[in-house]
Amino acid sequence: MHRVVALVRPPQSTFELACAAQVFGVERAGLPTRYAFSVCTESPGPVATYAGYDMLVTGGLDALDRADTVIVPGWLPAQQPPSPSVVRALRRAHSRGARVVSICSGAFALAHAGLLDGREATTHWALADQLAGRFPHIRVDPDVLYVDHGDVATSAGAGAGIDLCMHLVRGDQGAGYAAHIARTMVMPPHREGGQLQYSAPPHPAQIDGTLAPLLEWITERLGEPVTIESMAAHEGVSTRTLTRRFTDQLGTSPGHWLLGRRIAAAQDLLESSDLPLDAIAHRVGLSSATNLRRRFLNTLGTTPGAYRRAFRAKPR
Repeated sequence: MHRVVALVRPPQSTFELACAAQVFGVERAGLPTRYAFSVCTESPGPVATYAGYDMLVTGGLDALDRADTVIVPGWLPAQQPPSPSVVRALRRAHSRGARVVSICSGAFALAHAGLLDGREATTHWALADQLAGRFPHIRVDPDVLYVDHGDVATSAGAGAGIDLCMHLVRGDQGAGYAAHIARTMVMPPHREGGQLQYSAPPHPAQIDGTLAPLLEWITERLGEPVTIESMAAHEGVSTRTLTRRFTDQLGTSPGHWLLGRRIAAAQDLLESSDLPLDAIAHRVGLSSATNLRRRFLNTLGTTPGAYRRAFRAKPR
């Protein structure tokens, strides 16, 4: 049993905590329980939350000494450093081999503990400059959804905490186990792009025309040989301009976005039809069953056949 302990502090943001609890702390029918989830705090007792209620936390910092994974689900206000006791507890857990993870502003607690020095890390895009300015020895990436070094991992804004937790589950238990959890949460096992697509653009002029009509045009032609050049020609712009617009508005490249749509269309057909893999591959523009298998495995960590067996819609 893998022991996951969330370290909370008053006032605690409930959503970041819920991200970890929903992934690691819920028993699911038909899925063996592989995680034991608990919560601790520096001063056990009532812990105030930003949601307007207190929660009772009985575990103290010594719970971190028994954890296989320690999660800091937010650390607000971010400018307030953790106490020496918390810093020692985080360092002690990490030094004995526990994986230490932060969600959103929780990266600040890890930074104060020195666990991010010399490493790449991320946090909410609105806090990225503050993290980089305060801790110059950290390479802050404000775009990615999460960064995983194995022993230490950080995630972007609150919703990206789910992305990171699902990523950790995939690494721990495999893609099938993670996909089952994602199904019960009604969410994709893996999300494309970075957090740039959700942040406010620093210069409004960067978004000089919505991509929505182009994306609709592409989606209607997934089975055709759509290329970056044909996308740019349809828009009447250069490939460089098109790539910049995708980066500014979606946080990913045209090719990466197109592959994601093709994989998503293949998932739908695998779930809803009995079409052979070659037929599905041609319908979504992936040319052959071999290419579909390769792209599917690289993107989702599983094969089309395994995905179909897991998620094939059963007749009512």
